[in-house]
Amino acid sequence: MALAISTLNLRLGLAERLAAYLAAFSEDRQRRKVYRQTLRELGVLSNRDLADLGIHRSMITRVALEAAYGKGGK
Repeated sequence: MALAISTLNLRLGLAERLAAYLAAFSEDRQRRKVYRQTLRELGVLSNRDLADLGIHRSMITRVALEAAYGKGGK
């Protein structure tokens, strides 16, 4: 009986780890999507439009990172 219980716990542990991995993968995928979309949208703006937003062209990558990953970056 103890063997059956420990095998059951191993399976549950594996399922939980797999679910956590898939959730983290999905979250990372969504963050990368936000990063790429932000880069694309800011990249097509003119320098004047960027200046109206208070963003210099050299800041686009940093702004996109903050949009996707927060202030701390990756």
